Amino acid sequence: MQIQKHIVTLEWFTALVALLLPMTVCEANEPLTPAKRPLKVFILTGQSNMQGHAQVRTIDAIQLNPQAAPLLKLMKNEDGTLRTCERTWISSIGSAQEEQTGRLTAGFGAAANGPKIGPEFTFGLEMEATHEDPILIIKTAWGGKSLNTDFRPPSAGPYEFNAQQLENFKKQNKDIDKILADKTDATGRYYHLMIDHVKSVLADISRVYPEYDKAQGYELAGIVWFQGWNDMVDGGSYPNRNQSGGYDQYSTLLTHFIRDVRKDLDSPNLPFVIGVMGVGGPTNLYGPDQQRYLTVHQGFRDAMAAPASMPEFKGNVAVVLTENYWDTEFVTLRNQERSFKPQVDKIKAEMKEGSLSRDQGMAAIDKIYNANFDQRQMRILKESVSNQDYHYLGSAGIIGQIGQGFSQAMNTMIE
Repeated sequence: MQIQKHIVTLEWFTALVALLLPMTVCEANEPLTPAKRPLKVFILTGQSNMQGHAQVRTIDAIQLNPQAAPLLKLMKNEDGTLRTCERTWISSIGSAQEEQTGRLTAGFGAAANGPKIGPEFTFGLEMEATHEDPILIIKTAWGGKSLNTDFRPPSAGPYEFNAQQLENFKKQNKDIDKILADKTDATGRYYHLMIDHVKSVLADISRVYPEYDKAQGYELAGIVWFQGWNDMVDGGSYPNRNQSGGYDQYSTLLTHFIRDVRKDLDSPNLPFVIGVMGVGGPTNLYGPDQQRYLTVHQGFRDAMAAPASMPEFKGNVAVVLTENYWDTEFVTLRNQERSFKPQVDKIKAEMKEGSLSRDQGMAAIDKIYNANFDQRQMRILKESVSNQDYHYLGSAGIIGQIGQGFSQAMNTMIE
């Protein structure tokens, strides 16, 4: 009987272990909640188009753009208000006089004449929609900055003026010693400001992301580079820009930039997205008035994209062709509007001199517009843009697609 008692006890113990073991394993493999997952950190850096110059008022006009319209489900709540991220926070410098921090929402674009959005808004929304992790965006963007000087990476060495530049300085009786000294001071300044800010935020994440717990840790997950205008228009630094290979130096500089950022942030294979300049749209669609820019624009775009094809960057550097998000319908309508501008100007002149009353003049102008456009087209002209071509028209439809495109390209490397 004693033996039987031990057998029963052993059977009971074995059954209990069998019952509890699956529970223990299940608990061990239970998915981490967002609060426990490592924080995903993304860096967005560049110049004015990374700042973002799309006024928030242009967001509603996205519904008029068939290609961009699906973005509204990402950008807005069901009640029509603009979305604020639950798990995504941002630290941004350069877009305003002071650092901007908070939960990601609309308004973190360039501060002047805002509120505006940049690529950060839809980048963060898309990331939050596709990942369960908490997310931190560190944005460092300053307008009017070049890679050849301002963001020049350390391993590229000092900026060297070419013979033609020096000759021009002499002809203009400029103080060459001062020019050289000023260039030395400016070289790499914004590269170091970028790196310093990233390190500063990472050293005290809870200052920017109040819900962050050091126990969860963080992962430097990727960087997006969106720059180019100041290099593209710099005929001094790129004297052969109208020729094949005229922007090869930019490709070399960007290669150094990728390597140096990874080294300085101790992240050897940090996923890197290159936002290739695309102002004006695809060059194969350029009209007669754009042909004079075609060689320069396409040459620069090719140079921006070139590092991604290098063997060392295979699988960890991706390219986004922002030309694909250009609003060609708006440009077509604008060109049509320009065709009757002389008529409108004549009417305005007559109003100014008094030969037409204001009511008569406005009625005449309305008649011209109504003869050329329907109501939808007039809304596109009036509501969908807020800035110049070089700022992607200040269009939320364009900038929103760019931000989402950056996120989607990043996801191909981190998933």
